Amino acid sequence: MSLRVRMWVLAVGGLGVALLLAGAFTHMPDFGGTWHPYGTRAVAEALRQHSANAVASVNFDQRAFDTMGEQAVFFGSVLGTVVVLRQAGDEHRTAPEPAFVSAPVRRYALLVLPVTVLTGLYVIAHGHLSPGGGFQGGVVAATALHLLYIAIDYRALQRVRSLTLFTLADAAGEAGYLLAGLAALVAGAAFLENVLPLGTFNTLSSAGTVPVLNAAVGVEVAAGVVVLLAQFLDQAIVIEPADGQGHRADGAAGAAPEGGRP
Repeated sequence: MSLRVRMWVLAVGGLGVALLLAGAFTHMPDFGGTWHPYGTRAVAEALRQHSANAVASVNFDQRAFDTMGEQAVFFGSVLGTVVVLRQAGDEHRTAPEPAFVSAPVRRYALLVLPVTVLTGLYVIAHGHLSPGGGFQGGVVAATALHLLYIAIDYRALQRVRSLTLFTLADAAGEAGYLLAGLAALVAGAAFLENVLPLGTFNTLSSAGTVPVLNAAVGVEVAAGVVVLLAQFLDQAIVIEPADGQGHRADGAAGAAPEGGRP
């Protein structure tokens, strides 16, 4: 196919998309109007399913299958990063030396660490009741652990960050979402259909499977972020040629990372 033909095909396709968009825009509700058909239906369905947070109801009930795809994208990203940055057979790692941290920074980081972890867990647990959820709370909880990196040094983070455990948790969160969908099939419903008791509105035990799926996402995201950051933090690479003269990846000669910062 020649360039001229390809350009004509592109032009026709682009014109078709433009016409479809123009037709859709002419039927959109007026800006600032009172007619919101999608929002009205979403809120009504959320209330019917006893979910106080309409956004969580959309994500984990009305379009739970789409959210499973989003979760799978993140899981695949973490898996791909682990595969690409894994330690090769001819590589070795040197433990970083501790770095000096001023007392105010150390005290502040250690003080807010448990508060930040608790905040992340709260956002996950209350995702079906208030703004937030598994994606947001998982990131907060995971990054909170890395305050140890700031308050003490990298070795302190390594002592509490079992990559084996967090890798298993990452896979468990991904599998938990799928198992919830399969459980609905066993119950005689559609895949990922909300089949659990809806409970009392605006309580933790409400919204059926919404908090279950939200928790699975929270576990997967929190563990995945920890594993992801571990791969990047361990990438202080020193290239050692055959002559034994080491050169850091940034071009400066050296033998190991300094200051406890990989």
